[in-house]
Amino acid sequence: MTRPIHALFLALAALLVPAPSLATAQEDLPDLKGSIDGSIRWLRSVQNPEDGSYGGGVAGTAWVLHAMHVSPRKYVRADGPFVSKAIDYLVAAQSDTGAIHDDDAEGDARVRQTNLAAVALSGLVDEATAPALGRAVVWLADHGVDQPELDGIDVPEDDAEARALVVRILSRRGDDGAYDGPRGKVVETARACDALTRLKKRLSPADSGAKAAAMALPGYEEASSEDIDAAILRGARFLVNAGEDGRWGAPGQPDAGLTAMVTGALQEVPEPRPKDIQAAIDSAAGWLLTLQAEDGSISQGRLKNYVTSAAIMVLVRREGTEEAVQRARGFLKTIQSDEGEGYSEGDLYYGGIGYGGDERPDLSNLQMALDALVASGSGKDDPEIQRALKFLERCQNRSESNDVEVTRDGIVIKSGDDGGAGYMPGDSKAGFVTLEDGTQVPRSYGSMSYALLKGLVFAGLDKDDPRVEACWKWLTENYTLDVNPGFLTVNDPRAPYQGLFYYFDTMAKALDVYGVDTIETPDGTEHDWRAELGGRLVAMQSKADGSWVNRNAPRWWEGNPVLATAYALQALGAARE
Repeated sequence: MTRPIHALFLALAALLVPAPSLATAQEDLPDLKGSIDGSIRWLRSVQNPEDGSYGGGVAGTAWVLHAMHVSPRKYVRADGPFVSKAIDYLVAAQSDTGAIHDDDAEGDARVRQTNLAAVALSGLVDEATAPALGRAVVWLADHGVDQPELDGIDVPEDDAEARALVVRILSRRGDDGAYDGPRGKVVETARACDALTRLKKRLSPADSGAKAAAMALPGYEEASSEDIDAAILRGARFLVNAGEDGRWGAPGQPDAGLTAMVTGALQEVPEPRPKDIQAAIDSAAGWLLTLQAEDGSISQGRLKNYVTSAAIMVLVRREGTEEAVQRARGFLKTIQSDEGEGYSEGDLYYGGIGYGGDERPDLSNLQMALDALVASGSGKDDPEIQRALKFLERCQNRSESNDVEVTRDGIVIKSGDDGGAGYMPGDSKAGFVTLEDGTQVPRSYGSMSYALLKGLVFAGLDKDDPRVEACWKWLTENYTLDVNPGFLTVNDPRAPYQGLFYYFDTMAKALDVYGVDTIETPDGTEHDWRAELGGRLVAMQSKADGSWVNRNAPRWWEGNPVLATAYALQALGAARE
């Protein structure tokens, strides 16, 4: 499992499949990226919010910064105060001599701490760190250290030995993602993250070369309301049969996130519903309520934003759940990246929401939270919605309202101007467009551009607002029900099929919220999107059991018919007139 694409897909991947056991790690490499993410999340939780340090003073802070920067997500100053304040802490710890150390450090301790700080700052060079790093390097040279380096865990060259080391490291990992040992939990956890990052690079399989061709989707005709209702009922029957007493997940392991998604899909069956379908909804909703924690979240302790948001969308359609819904809404507001977490409006991810304690909020997670916030009572003028608008602007390729300019691996990334959206500020899971000067622009793609449109509407923007007009222009120019537009096929012909049912779901909800029944494409054709999307999904439904599945791109668990069917039913429900 990895987490580089849509939060929703990968959240479900983590939920549906048990983590690899250590016993099988020799044959199947565990989810190293997920393990690293979890450990970095623990590290972030122990940061001192006042001065930005991590436990252990200069040494601990330097180790954490290094581990974060070299990790698969390559965190930099722009990612937020959990990085920027730690950098500033190291710079502020520099003495007049150029050494960087704790106040009580003497002799060799000053050398060790300055060495660690120099390694950390060397990966995070900017206008603030460059002078401090230069002075530290000079001081180290005067004290016999010509090349600053870390005392990390050695990674063997032999594959079998490297895999065995993975097992040994992960066996020490606590349930909270932390590692304990003689250097203290902060340094031990950072060292483990550093080693696992290098092991991941060492053991990652090489690209297998040419990718398989995509299978053409079946032809379709416009569907009537009756066709759509019939398809919804067939899909609902499949979902009820795939569950157990109103629970869905791996056998014997009911999962709150998947259960909430499926229950929301079953609620698209028009009332009065068949008794077995209504019974499954009632049982599932009751179980979700039992999972509510003191902080208002509804989950099993993981992926709190995703699960809580999906649960809210179920509970707001039921009577007697008002108090639980408002508590859950309150939780979502607390996990927004805002002043309460040390962010200011100038921070790259201000206003965003991630998995729930995640280090980089994304538009997929934010759109789920916005759906839930609005459904539970948040309006366009509420602070949480207006803060989200700043994040939405930074996801949109519109330079007039997007101030993003970040440097990653020496490459400057800034906004484009096509009006669509990527996955998060300065990043797109559809890749980048490289300009003549080497600057990169995140590629806009379908599912996130529809998520952007929906968010702009939630924030109260009218159709003639320039941000909405730019987004609408991209969507009309890229209107299609054949692929998730924006992905290139050069390296993988199946790439545009990734997240296809998620795309259909997001499209239907966004267009419904936007309030249009037809889309006029540049060739002058007017498309009845409700009838066309209904027809597309009816044509793709299994005649045998009423399910849907993404046969071209099973990644991100759209190859699981339960998830794909849940997306399809919610899309059909939004498309129903």
